[in-house]
Amino acid sequence: MTDAALDQPLPDDGFWRHALRNRSFVIGAVLTLLIATMALVSFFWTPYSVFELAVANRMKGLSAEHWFGTDHFGRDLLSMIMVGARASIAVAVVAVGIGIVLGVPLGCYAAARGGWIDEALMRVNDLVFAFPALLSAVMITAIFGPSATNAIIAIGIFNIPVFARVARAGALSLWPREFILAARAAGKSKGLITVEHILPNIISLLLVQGTIQFALGILAEAGLSYLGLGTQPPMPSWGRMLFDAQTRMMAAPHLALFPGFAIVLTVLGLNLLGDGLRDILDPRLRRVR
Repeated sequence: MTDAALDQPLPDDGFWRHALRNRSFVIGAVLTLLIATMALVSFFWTPYSVFELAVANRMKGLSAEHWFGTDHFGRDLLSMIMVGARASIAVAVVAVGIGIVLGVPLGCYAAARGGWIDEALMRVNDLVFAFPALLSAVMITAIFGPSATNAIIAIGIFNIPVFARVARAGALSLWPREFILAARAAGKSKGLITVEHILPNIISLLLVQGTIQFALGILAEAGLSYLGLGTQPPMPSWGRMLFDAQTRMMAAPHLALFPGFAIVLTVLGLNLLGDGLRDILDPRLRRVR
């Protein structure tokens, strides 16, 4: 495979043909679409209101009226999981968006400039990367208080060095290529080369990393909510539901089973989707197959 081949986008007519033959992509897409649809539907309809308490129905098991049972306040568990999906996805989407918008330009700029600028940016990048999202959330919460917004900021800050590393590594592997050297010889600036040639050729790396970070964002949001640092009551959250269920496991195991299962399905679907996208979008893997 030549350098010029890497510079050509994959044909659109072949994407879905390869995608439908990729088992990881199909399973991941179905699971992800299921969770996303559930979250979208929750904006317009849920079986019951998640903000109305019904103490007379507290901790009921699975039934025709309540498919997933009820919690210790009598709220319908299926409705809470649907609305909780909305909160988890929103936090993860915005946090990953922060990482992409700030991290990708930073990594591309470092790769384009090189020298001490690249070294300095990467050392700052390492410093930020040394603080996990959970630790960042604890520090932010200590200053501003717990909220979904602070969880988004904490997870987003953690995503910046991740995308910066991926973008820089991908860009560095392309700068010595012949088609990049030809563009430089033609008088194009490094910024224009980055936009026209570097970014289109690392988009598959960013897409795969995006799905991975999205899954990690779901887990991080659940973990922060479990600790009381993320989405705050009365808005349902999968992590908060697990926290409320931990002291009631023997009496009502369904309180932990269904939100935990929702987290597992979401993370599994996103990871499988990322693996499938990697196989489909990477020209090397496409041509090996």
